[in-house]
Parts: sequence; C-alpha cells; structure tokens
Amino acid sequence: MTEASAVTGPPTLLRIIGPPAVGKMAVGHEIAARTGLRLFHNHVSIEPVLRYFDFGTPQFHRLVAGFRRELMAEVAGSDLPGLVFTYVLAFEESEDHRALEEYAAPFRARGGRVLLLELAASQAERLRRNEGELRLAEKPSKRNLAASHRHVAEMDAAHRMNSEGDFDDWPDSEYLRIDNTHRSVAEVAEQTIEHFGLVRAAGDR
Repeated sequence: MTEASAVTGPPTLLRIIGPPAVGKMAVGHEIAARTGLRLFHNHVSIEPVLRYFDFGTPQFHRLVAGFRRELMAEVAGSDLPGLVFTYVLAFEESEDHRALEEYAAPFRARGGRVLLLELAASQAERLRRNEGELRLAEKPSKRNLAASHRHVAEMDAAHRMNSEGDFDDWPDSEYLRIDNTHRSVAEVAEQTIEHFGLVRAAGDR
C-alpha cells in the first residue's frame, strides 16, 4: 500500500461517532499513528473553553463550534494528509447532523474523502473505559469519575447515539459500523484502515 509520505491530493476527513467512552479517541489515536492523519478529538476544543464557560452555555457552544469550523477549514486547505475527528452525535438532534456536515464541507469542497466510522459498545464496557488512562490524561473534565459515570448514564437515557438503519443507504466506501465491545483498539483501527483503504504512514505494515 502507498505510504503517507508519498501522498498528494486533498486531505481526508475520517469522522468517528458513537456514545461517550465508546473508544472514539483511543481508536482515532491508533489510526492517526498508523496513517499520519492528525487526531482532532472533540475535547481538544471542549477542555479550554470549560475553563471559562460552563458546558452547554451559549458562549460554550459558540466558541467550541467556531474553533472546530476554523480548524477544519485550515486543514482542508493545507498540505496535511487530513484529520480524524471524534464526535458524539445525538441522532434525534438536527443541529448535530448539521454541524457534522458543516465541519465536512471544506473537505468536500476540495474533493477530499469524507468518511464515517461508527462505534458501538455496551454501557458496562463504556463505564469501564471511562476510567482509562488515555481518556483521563486527555480530558481533565472527566477526572471526577462519579460525575463522569453519571454523565454517561444520563446521556444514554436522554439521547440515541448509535444508528438504527440511518446509514443503510450509504456506500461501504464511506461508512463502517463496528461493535467494539469485545474488540481491542488495535483491531478496530486495523479494520478501519483496511476497510477504507487508508494510506499507511511510512513504517506501518
């Protein structure tokens, strides 16, 4: 397979969706290491804003969304190979769908690939992963474990965060769903790379 160092052309956007603590960031981190795509997990934009404004406030939403839009546009217009972007999509919220497509627009405008990986796992497994070392290192707001566990349960009760046939008409070349309850991060990353034919970084085999 062609190595990332030899790639030319518009950047790729791989979006990873799924409920909290399903492993989006961990899988994204592994895919980025193997392909040279840059990881933009959702808390890269969330954590700095939480120092100033509470989650869910109008100021919070404006700042987080604005940063995401600007970063997407800059990467799409650059010589970088692309992004892995993680996002919790509430399927009943039209605004979430709109935002996800808005972030993809600069990549589509350049003719880049826009892909979607959906992860699903049991709540019990996600609560276990909620205490993972990488998650807590990258997401300071999750270090209050009691509050974080409560947030996972509350989100599950309030929203539908996995598809129920929503993407049945999408081509395999653009969409992949994996139940990773009993799958390792490395296995999921490898399946994703193979499924989408992502270009590997030099040295990855």
